[in-house]
Amino acid sequence: MQADKNTTLIKSEAARLGFTSCGIAIATQLDEDAIRLEKWLKNGYQAGMQYMENHFDLRIDPRKLVPGAKSVITLMLNYFPLQHQQPQAPKIATYAYGSDYHFVIRDKLNQLLEFIKTNIGDVNGRGFVDSAPVLERSWAVRSGQGWIGKNGNLLTKSSGSFLFIATLITDLDLIPDAPFSTDHCGTCTSCIDACPTDAIVSPTEINAGKCISYLTIELKDALIPSEFHSKMEGWMFGCDICQDVCPWNRFSKPNTEPHFTPIPEILNLSLKEWESMTEETFNKTFKNSPLKRSKWKGIRRNIKAINHQ
Repeated sequence: MQADKNTTLIKSEAARLGFTSCGIAIATQLDEDAIRLEKWLKNGYQAGMQYMENHFDLRIDPRKLVPGAKSVITLMLNYFPLQHQQPQAPKIATYAYGSDYHFVIRDKLNQLLEFIKTNIGDVNGRGFVDSAPVLERSWAVRSGQGWIGKNGNLLTKSSGSFLFIATLITDLDLIPDAPFSTDHCGTCTSCIDACPTDAIVSPTEINAGKCISYLTIELKDALIPSEFHSKMEGWMFGCDICQDVCPWNRFSKPNTEPHFTPIPEILNLSLKEWESMTEETFNKTFKNSPLKRSKWKGIRRNIKAINHQ
């Protein structure tokens, strides 16, 4: 009975905090995911993201991240925008339109954990949002949130895929949700066909080294390899092609999170205006934006690739 009550309390508070959905799974080792991850790493699909090779044992077992862990709470937050970029603007992934989601979600996770400690007890728990070796999408599937699409993103029937995933691992006994056991991509290959760099090597398997998101954000080299310059399709930071063509995203609805209100410059600046921007202006305008991950130098590098220089 206590587990029932606590589960209801947590899901209710998650909704109050603005999370789109909340699901729960039993904390256990992810054996099937371990095999897939090992194969992916062996193929070198992590490209320059060496950190993906680290802490393998922590990645596949949340009980090693949070000692005594019993439940993995997965929280989703919609980021689909109400406004979109003007045609003259160099393309920026929609997740980066507003404030950095790490700060927004971390604040909500801290509030949820504080609520749990106040209303349930002094539990041991840690919240994660891209900040630790956690297989978020696998836990989202296990907690009944959706399935992994052919583009590697988590897909939901009600909201599509424009969703952030956060994870709260805790030593609380909670009532788990039924895992999502069906695949609703069917014979559709829209994402595979639309990817200009052929980064989707097989359904759900992505070669990060070819992905425009990786090339414009994670790649630390001074130049994007010339073989990709003609395939950038105007993307300056990240890429949404495989999401934009996904039929399930016709169900996406604009988010209601004030922090995700687009920065006006992202919507309106032309490529020439970006080219003439000073480092000082960039740092001031985008100090709370995901764009700071690429830094001013990275943005200039990406513009050169767009211009086929």
